[in-house]
Amino acid sequence: MTFPDCAVGTPLPVLDLPLDRTLIVATAIASQDFEDVHHDPGRAEERGTPDIFMSINSTNGFVDRYITDWTGPRARIVRVALRLGVPNFPGDTMRLSGEVTDVTGGSVTVRVTGRNSRGTHVTADVVVAPIQGGER
Repeated sequence: MTFPDCAVGTPLPVLDLPLDRTLIVATAIASQDFEDVHHDPGRAEERGTPDIFMSINSTNGFVDRYITDWTGPRARIVRVALRLGVPNFPGDTMRLSGEVTDVTGGSVTVRVTGRNSRGTHVTADVVVAPIQGGER
């Protein structure tokens, strides 16, 4: 992606992420979220859900991955503001889509939406900017 070629309304490619039990547990542990509803089906059921579900840290990581897959290595995420909706359970596929909503100076804002079969799992506004010179 090149920022000068990016305009409001530019769509990002769709990314389908199949979610299984291992991925949900592994991403929760990797982000040090040891809350039992992310790895123990019995405890999740006791708390009113049919199974374990994805953690917010995992969701945030997948939103970040979606954006950086699109921008490539010459950009950085400046800000992410996200809101969760319906849970992601094992067996779901989260479909991420995005659209550029603002181009200001050197930054681009993208509205990202992640959906599964029950509805919207996440909406996020992500601001990205190009890495300048030797900055890494």
